[in-house]
Amino acid sequence: MEENEIKHNDNNIIPIGGVEDREADDSVSTVVIVAESTAKERDQRDNNDTSDNGANAEESDAEEEEDDEDEDEGGTYKFRFEGDMNPLDFIEDDAFGVQPYQRFERLEHEYEALAAKKRKALADSTFASQMPVKKFRQDDVLEASFEEICESMYGRRRRRSRKTKKKGRQRGSKNKVSPEITRKLGDANLHYVHGRFEEAIRLSEEVILLSRNMPDPYHTLGLIYNAMGDKKKATNFYMIAARLTPKNASLWKLIIGLSKELGNSGQANFCLERAISAEPEDVSLRLEQAELYHEVGEHKKAAESYEQISRLCPENVGALLRATELYKQCGQHEHAASMLEDFLKNSPNIADLRVVYLLVVTLMEANSHMKALQRIELAQQVYCAGKELPLNLAVKAGICHLHLGHLEKAMAMFSVLHTEHTHDHPQLFIEVGDALMGFEHYDHALKYYMMLETHAGYNSGLLYSNIARCRLSLKERLRAIEYLYKALPKLKDSVDARLTLASLLLEEDKIDEAISVLSPANNLESMSDKNSDKASPPWWLNGKIKLMLSHIYKANGSLQAFVDAIYPSVRMSLFHETKVRVRRRLPKSVLIERAKVLDDSQTDSVFQGFRPLASTSDLLKAARAKKLLQKRETIKEQKRAAALAAGVDWKSDDSDDESPKEAPRESPLPNLLKDEEHHNLIIELCKALASLQKYWEALEIISLSLKFGVNTLSAEKKEELRFLGAQIAYNFADPTYGWECARDIVNQHPHNFAAWNCYYKVISKLEDRYTKHSKFLHGMRNKHKDCVPPTIIFGHQLTMISQHQAAAREYLEAYKLMPDSPLVNLCAGTALINLALGLRLQNKHQTLTQGLAFLYNNLQLCENSQESLYNIARAYHHVGLVSLAATYYEKVLAIRVSDYPIPKLPTENLDLVDSRKSGGYCDLRREAAYNLHLIYKNSGALDLARQVLKDHCSL
Repeated sequence: MEENEIKHNDNNIIPIGGVEDREADDSVSTVVIVAESTAKERDQRDNNDTSDNGANAEESDAEEEEDDEDEDEGGTYKFRFEGDMNPLDFIEDDAFGVQPYQRFERLEHEYEALAAKKRKALADSTFASQMPVKKFRQDDVLEASFEEICESMYGRRRRRSRKTKKKGRQRGSKNKVSPEITRKLGDANLHYVHGRFEEAIRLSEEVILLSRNMPDPYHTLGLIYNAMGDKKKATNFYMIAARLTPKNASLWKLIIGLSKELGNSGQANFCLERAISAEPEDVSLRLEQAELYHEVGEHKKAAESYEQISRLCPENVGALLRATELYKQCGQHEHAASMLEDFLKNSPNIADLRVVYLLVVTLMEANSHMKALQRIELAQQVYCAGKELPLNLAVKAGICHLHLGHLEKAMAMFSVLHTEHTHDHPQLFIEVGDALMGFEHYDHALKYYMMLETHAGYNSGLLYSNIARCRLSLKERLRAIEYLYKALPKLKDSVDARLTLASLLLEEDKIDEAISVLSPANNLESMSDKNSDKASPPWWLNGKIKLMLSHIYKANGSLQAFVDAIYPSVRMSLFHETKVRVRRRLPKSVLIERAKVLDDSQTDSVFQGFRPLASTSDLLKAARAKKLLQKRETIKEQKRAAALAAGVDWKSDDSDDESPKEAPRESPLPNLLKDEEHHNLIIELCKALASLQKYWEALEIISLSLKFGVNTLSAEKKEELRFLGAQIAYNFADPTYGWECARDIVNQHPHNFAAWNCYYKVISKLEDRYTKHSKFLHGMRNKHKDCVPPTIIFGHQLTMISQHQAAAREYLEAYKLMPDSPLVNLCAGTALINLALGLRLQNKHQTLTQGLAFLYNNLQLCENSQESLYNIARAYHHVGLVSLAATYYEKVLAIRVSDYPIPKLPTENLDLVDSRKSGGYCDLRREAAYNLHLIYKNSGALDLARQVLKDHCSL
């Protein structure tokens, strides 16, 4: 049988069968690809081997004869069984450790490396000799011989013949088959025909052992096993036969069908490539390959295959159209257009207007309207001489005129559409109307829309929506509302239609109708709760719908409805922003499913290593999944071994098998922290939540906004949110959550007393000592040594725990910085008086005198105010000087003071301030009267005490 060369489309070595390990002994048989050099190159090498002795000449002649039989053309690769390899063992046992493709790819790489090394050595020797160099042929240096490869791989060199070899094989050398082989092969075929499969198999195997590189017995065994129903074994034998006769296209086709039946798509695609190489003119093979590529998502390869089909068979216009569509999907519009233009130029006799139409559409998508119009005019001259253009081309011509600014010509082309065409070509009317509406010719667009609705009964929701848009542009608001109501039942999930209709109803002061349009029915809402696992939420949960509803409720003053409408969307959007993109650990089940792509070929098949038929992205995912599974298995084994070595019971951690998580939904309000309008919405929402006493929800929104809006929120918005958070924290039962807002305010304004007042209001709500507050206050005192408020606050905290000496020290430090402050003098005086009442102090009288001095200084700074008089009276009363205390209490009772406004933060809302204070909260007469009555009562003047209470403390 004639042995032909094996070629690959990518000029790669085709891996077939198993190969020996590189460390194995030379006696181990192998399946190799014989690389033959060109005849002229071998002649040049043989001339250099004149030193071979006569004994080796005869052996070389025998090898030469064998080489001539193998050689058909120079520089090709051939599949052969060599050595002591038993092909039947190769069929039965897949025991080779190295995959064939890996082996042959390594052979090819070493072949190329030796060729490059040879070229470099030849170039160096040429320049070193500095002799005139004649131009050598590229064939002489671009390839390394098979002997050099064998020498580099196995450390041995084939003997060469001294005889001048001729190109090609000797006449008749291929047909030298022994009569015994011929007889046994004929008997095997007869046994197969008569159904004696066992005898046929035995004789065929004997023939294989006698002549391993003859394809006939492998083909016969394939027929036998196929008849016996063992398709896998049949495919294996057919594959060997096809390898030995690579240009037998019918055999490759047979293997393709069997591979598909076995589910081995990778082998099927591989055989398709070989069949196409053997029979390039067979269009059906290329068509089948293109369909396979399209099924796995390799659109570019599928488009290239369809393009090759159209070139081989120009009358197959469907392949050309399919290639164009696929190229457009890949974004190669220019290539698609040039391919169609080449077809029209090279095949003028094939009058298929589908090609012209597709070319025009492609050019229009690329905004080449002038070129598209010229192509339509040329098609009218060539294909439609004396006839009218088809409707679709006429419409495209009109749209091109419209884009070029020729409205009259465009309307003339559109005039071919009549009412009788509405039933057969409704899409053309839609296309014309959309084009006219896009250029704001609403009256003309409305004409074609109404023609379609009136005569064809075309009740599409998109049609009604477009009619409403035209009516609205023509100032027909009520008609637009009418058609939008018609469109809503057809466009159930359309958000834009509902927003437009609600806006029109608001302009007509129909607020209740607008709210009903934006709100779902009760049954729909209950259905959405049952189907909440869907990836896309229903229309009434859309952020735009919720935003418009909130604006309506806010404008009407419905705070509760406003919060109910927008709070869930804002909260969900903020949590969507907070999700950090981390590489999540994929479950083991997902990895196994991805790795299945690489296991497409059967492991019990003889020929393995075929590239799986899948897209490139799927193959990359599968490879990563397989490597990750192996890595996890290795780590698992290491842990198990370590546990057993330590004598600990090891339990497998199957945490990889996680339940699949719900797919993340889209944010209801995209760019929430980037849009200025949304910033105002967040502030209004927080104020509304605080007004409704939902402090926790308000603080959560403020905290998330400040945390993830660092680079998007303006400084004014940040400060407003911080003040609002601090104010809410003061009214909240647990102000810990709002302490960060107050801290940020102080950091921004360290010398602002209002900021420190806000901070102290929040801190005063904390029952226990807050660790973060102490650290922060200590840092602020060290950082801003000239700042008085942190020193005063620290003194207050010491006073609260009765450490009066330390508190007095802090107040005196503040006095050095602000000696004219009434508050500092009051604090220093009270601290010294409290210190004077201690048991361990020796100079109590001096300390008391100093404290009273600070209080009198406060009295002077406050200009004898009621409050300063009351403080002195209370100090005398506290230390037991009741006569002096009674005198100052009487002075307090003689002064009437009006209420001062309650201090508030710069952005504080008076509605949110605690309204527990009633009228007269600044007047201290009742407090002074009560204390004075206690002094009178203790001194025995009960009538005076009773009279004081009656005059000043009665309701």
